Amino acid sequence: MLMFIAAFLTFMAIRGFPSFAEDTKIFGRERLNGHYGVTAFTIANTLSATPYLALISVIPGAMAYFLVGLQRSIDHLIYFALVLFMCMMVVEGLMMIVASIVPNFLMGIIIGAGIQGVMMLNGGFFRLPNDLPKPMWRYPMYYIAFHKYANQGFYKNEFLGLIFPNTQAGGPPSIIGDEISRETWQVEMGYSKWIDLAILFGMIILYKLMFLGIVK
Repeated sequence: MLMFIAAFLTFMAIRGFPSFAEDTKIFGRERLNGHYGVTAFTIANTLSATPYLALISVIPGAMAYFLVGLQRSIDHLIYFALVLFMCMMVVEGLMMIVASIVPNFLMGIIIGAGIQGVMMLNGGFFRLPNDLPKPMWRYPMYYIAFHKYANQGFYKNEFLGLIFPNTQAGGPPSIIGDEISRETWQVEMGYSKWIDLAILFGMIILYKLMFLGIVK
């Protein structure tokens, strides 16, 4: 369920591509007329999209969060919504880059969805990190995919601090969430879940700067 939220709900951010492609065409004309520059357009577009992406993150995210019975504390819910919101912003930044390169909105949607699909396959769920082929798929694709940091942040947020009954014969009667995260999902436990959130925020900034450079 956590992987599904991180991977498939973020596809909703692609739906804004056609309108953004039209905005880019208008911006091209207004830039030639000297009304405003690339930096102002990037900041304004980001600020105008933020409330809608926040709504897409919080409302469906909160519904799914409580329906499946994840940890009930408010700080876990806030972190869950923040990670989802960051993923939305990352996808929005990615689609801005695609729109600046591919003027046709149909091809842009296909290319953007394809890039997300490749990231999803290398995010550490469909194939665990240690099983990914090291050339290309582990290095660098696994570390480029935002799904890696979203999944690991979700796993740390949900599993740490919980204790589960152990069904393996000959093992201890219970197993802690830290061990499940480390052994079952191969989560990198050497840093906090907030670092995963910070990396996602850094990816947003990087994508915006890449868009700024391409348009300039």
